[in-house]
This record gives sequence, C-alpha cells and structure tokens, in this order.
Amino acid sequence: MMESTAPHKASGPALRQLPRRWLGAWRRWSLWALLLVLVASMLVTLVWLAGRYEAGEVQNRLERDTAEAVADIRAAFAHNLQNLQALQAGGPDAAIWESRAANLLTQRRELVRIEWRDTQLQLRAHAESPYRVQQRDPARRASMHSETALACSNARRITGPSYSTSYFQPVPDSVGAEMMEVCLPLIGDGRVHGFIVATYALQTVLQDLVAPGLRRTQEVSFTEADGTRLALVGATRRGTRMFTAQQLFDLPGNTLVLRMDGWHAAPSVFPNVLTALVTAMSIALVSVLVVLVRDNRRRLRAERDLGDALAFRKAMEDSLVTGLRARDLRGRITYVNPAFCDMVGFAPTELVGRDTPPYWPPEHAHEYAQRQSVRMAGRLDPPREGYESTFMRKDGTRLTVMIYEAPLINAQGLHTGWMGSFLDVTEQRRAEELSRTSQERLQATARLATVGEMASLLSHELNQPLAAIASYATGSLNLLGAAQAAQPPSAHELADLRVGVQRIAAQAERAGRVIKSVHDFVRRRDQSRAPAQAQALFDAVLPLIRLQAHKIGVRVVLDIAHGLPPVVCDHTMVEQVLLNLARNGMQAMDDPEIHPRILELRVRRAASNAARGWLEFSVADTGAGIPQDVVERLFTPFYTTRAEGMGLGLSLCRTVVEQHGGFLGHATRQPRGTVFTFTLPVYFETPP
Repeated sequence: MMESTAPHKASGPALRQLPRRWLGAWRRWSLWALLLVLVASMLVTLVWLAGRYEAGEVQNRLERDTAEAVADIRAAFAHNLQNLQALQAGGPDAAIWESRAANLLTQRRELVRIEWRDTQLQLRAHAESPYRVQQRDPARRASMHSETALACSNARRITGPSYSTSYFQPVPDSVGAEMMEVCLPLIGDGRVHGFIVATYALQTVLQDLVAPGLRRTQEVSFTEADGTRLALVGATRRGTRMFTAQQLFDLPGNTLVLRMDGWHAAPSVFPNVLTALVTAMSIALVSVLVVLVRDNRRRLRAERDLGDALAFRKAMEDSLVTGLRARDLRGRITYVNPAFCDMVGFAPTELVGRDTPPYWPPEHAHEYAQRQSVRMAGRLDPPREGYESTFMRKDGTRLTVMIYEAPLINAQGLHTGWMGSFLDVTEQRRAEELSRTSQERLQATARLATVGEMASLLSHELNQPLAAIASYATGSLNLLGAAQAAQPPSAHELADLRVGVQRIAAQAERAGRVIKSVHDFVRRRDQSRAPAQAQALFDAVLPLIRLQAHKIGVRVVLDIAHGLPPVVCDHTMVEQVLLNLARNGMQAMDDPEIHPRILELRVRRAASNAARGWLEFSVADTGAGIPQDVVERLFTPFYTTRAEGMGLGLSLCRTVVEQHGGFLGHATRQPRGTVFTFTLPVYFETPP
C-alpha cells in the first residue's frame, strides 16, 4: 500500500505546475505573434506609403502641367490682344483693315472671326478664318442681349478687353463647337470710338496652345464651374488609376476651369527595402511618441472634464431647493445635499453614517424604524407617487415633507441603496388650512345672508303659532273664570281646558323648532366629519325649506330610499349645500305661469363607485331650466343672474362637495326643469 501511494503523491505538484507552464508558453507565443503582427503591419504600411508617395508625385506633376497650360493660354490671349490693337494702326480704311485681319486669322488658328464695330455695335468690317466655315446668325448677334453686346458693354464699363460667356455655334456638316468672344474697346481722346470683336474656338485653343505639350496619358478640357465640359482634347487610353487637376482660368467678364486628367499604372514599391525598413521604424517610433503624447493629453482632458463635471454637480446641488438623501442597503445615510441639511438643520457630519436619523420625532421614531426595516428587507418598494412624513428640526420644530424614493443603481447595474428627494410642504399645508378656514368663513357668511333673507318669512310664520298661543291662552283664562264662578268645574270644562293648554304647548314647540333650525344653521362650528343619516341632514333644513316653499306655493317631496347607510361628512356644510340647492330650485319656479311647482328631494345609492360606496343626493325642480349661455359660467364665483344674489352659492356648494371627495353636477329634467346631483361617501366602521 505504501509503494502504491507514492506515485500519486508525486503527481500532485506536477499537475499543479502544468497550467503554469502552459501560461508561460502562451505569454511567449503571444509576444512573438504580436511582434510578427507589428512587422507585417510595418511592411504593409511601407507599401501603402510608397504608393501614396508615388501617387502624390503624379498628382503634383499633373497640377504643374495644368498650371503651365493655363499660363501658356493666358500668354497667347495677351499676344492676340496686342495683335488686335495693331489692326487699327495708322487709321486704316475697311479694305486695309480686312486685309490685316485676314492675315492675322491665317497666323492664329484659335481665332475664327474678327469684326470691327462702331459705338452702336454696327458692323463696319469683318474677316473670317479660312480654316473653319461659320454659320452666322446676324439677328442674334445684333441683339442687345447677345454675348457680343454684353461683352462690349462690360468692355465700355471697364475700358478694357472683356470676354463673353461661351455659347454653342453650329457648323455645317459638323456637330458644332463652343465659341467665346472678346471685345476690345477702341479708345481715343478718352472716348470709345468703336470695338474690335474676336471670336475664339475653345476646341482650337486646346488643340493649338495646350495639346502639343500633352503626354499620351493626359487629357485636357475646358469646363464650367459646375463641371460641364465645353471642349476636350487628349488621349482616350486609360490606365488603372486616374488623377485630376483643375486650374481656374479667370478672364475679364468670364471664368473657365481648365481640367487635366491623367491615367497612371499601379505605383511601384521602393527600390531599397533597407531604406524602407529604417523609414518604417522611424515612423513607428515617432508614432509611439505621438500616441504617448496624445494619451497624456487625453488623460489630462479627462481629468479636467471630471473636475468640471464635479464642479457643475456641486453648483447644481448648492442651487437645489429639493433635499436629496442617499442610503445604502443597511439603511445608513451615505449622502445628503445642502438643501436637505438646511431643511432639517443638521450638518452633513451629523447625518452621514447614521442608521437612525436625528430628525425623526421621538413619537414617530419606532414607526419610522419599522417601516425602514421592512423596506430594507426588500418586502416593500417605495411608492412612486411619494408619501408624506413629519420630521423634526434641530431646534425641535416640526416640518411636513413629501418623500419620493427610487432604487440607487451603480454603473455595474447593482442595487446599492435608495435615493430620496424631499420637498418641504409645511407652508403648503398651512396654506391649505387657511384656505379651508376661508371656505368655512364664506360658508358662515352665506348662512348669515340666508338668515337675513328669511327674517321676513320667519316674522310671518311665527305670527301663526304666536296668535294661536294667544287665542288658546285667552280661551283657557275664560274657562278658568267661569270655573271660579261655578261650583266645582265639570268634567267637560276640565277637558276643554286641557285641550287648550296642550295646543298652547304644541304651537310653542312649533315656533321653537323654526327658531332652533335657524340658530343651528347660523351657528359656526369647527369642520369635523362624522357619520350622519340622510334623514337627519334633511330634518335640519326642512323647516327653512318648507318656510320658503309655503310662501311661493311650492310642494316639497322628500324621497329617501329604505335601508341606506350613513354618510361621513361635515353636517353644517352639507346642510348648507342642501339648503342652497333647494332655494335655487324654488327660485327657478317663482313664476306665476309655472304649474305645478314641485321640489323633489331624493337620496339613492350611487350607481358608480359601488366598491367604495357612495350615496347620491338630488334636488329637482320643474322650472324653466338653465339657458345655455349660463351653463358655461354656472359655477364661476361671483357670477349670478339675480340682482340680489352674491354669486357664491353654487361655487361654495361645489367646493364643499369636492372637499368630501364627491362630484356636483346638473342635468336637464324631462319634461321640464333641472336636477342637481351630488355624491357623498358612505361611512364604514372598519377600513374596506
């Protein structure tokens, strides 16, 4: 057993060393491969540079040839201008002039026609080249807009030779050629006495002035600025590569482009390989230096950009009014911005690194800690719409904040914590409370206005029970007086006396109910929402409603469905909504022509939002309805169609209903009238 285990023990280190040898061999072969790649790259670069060099030499030579051709043409044109001026030497007549011009045309083949014209461009004498037959168009050439007229007009303006734009001249028994004219003004005593007009054939210009110096692999042409060829002379044989050079041939009044194309075979390699290698190595060393310098510049630029980005981020953080706080997965604070520190009154050193923040109020610390532990465990995601919380400043004051949190993901896509933004909504909540207080005051003002309107009705309505009380009291006193005169009172007299006293009490209770309903409605109470039955809400305002209904002859119908649950609301505010809607409905029927006058008050379970539970209150009248132009501004504050109205009733009603989470709307009632509907939430003893 000992002998059999020895080889196994020795093979362990060998197996551990085998991967290391493979790793070393791989590194060496990778270096050799890298060297071979570099050498091959250098050779390929050498060949490429050689080709580029030869191509550059060919291009440079072609550009020099093009420049020399332009210079030759320019010198020939200047010589021709001198010859044209010599035609006028000695003031010759037309015959002598034509003889001289014909002689000049025989010597200069590029000129195909010479004309002598007066100041009005009328032809006085002319001569044509014997080498080319021209097809003249006298009407066109006499036109004020012809090339000749334009060139001579420019020559008169600059008091010097002017060239026209090229034009196509058809030739008999041929396809024609491109022509260009030069107009030379004849100036004497400071005035223009006439013009000499010479016509050039661009094809002949290239053939006589440029073609003799062309190589067999070159082609020369006149082109316009947009590349349109006007004349072409040169070889038709093409090589493997084409080179092009262009020179601007600028003339007074016209600009042409001389283009020269050359064809060349594939460039050859450098004849000396050693020189090429040394050159390539030098280029490689310079390239390495350039790469290092560029890399250093990039690094410095990256550092500078990073510094700018950090400064920009710091400026943004300092300018924010929104607090920012970052926490890791364990709930410890890792970052706070200056706005957050100003919000809670603590310095960053007092917050960073703590898992129990000092800005948690002591009464909420346990609740906040449990909520944080649940969230850190991943069992609860931060709500996307945010949540409200209460913080404590360093001086002990409380503030209300709105918190929005999102997962904090790093560059590798890992979840490293949470980033939260905080908005101080303390002032907003205070403003909302002031707004609710203002609404309550407006409600109280509206209730007082309502009581003022009903004061006259109360005086009339209270007269009836008070008169009845006085009548029954007088009858009772009479019965008591009769009872004193007679010995003892009879049972019938006692019964009449009891009935009178009972009716006195009933009428007094009736008057008290009317006064109590007004007192309860006017009395200002704090806004508090509590469960209330629909019947109780109507009982509080029905005496006032019936009081006004009795005055204008309106029949009030109350229809409350059986078995409805209570609603949660502010009793006083909802009672005023019912009273305002009922009064508006009765005022809509205050017209002698409206019959019948019925005010229907209904309560039903709402058809929509059945899951949460809503009750639907409706007030319907049989009036004339609401005009279309009034509908658009019906709920606008201070808008009213009555001279004595304030325009706040419906606006306050909608505000009250919306504060309860409901909706107030209206619709046309069939066959006549309007129905106002609003909803209130049902009260549940436990959350649904």
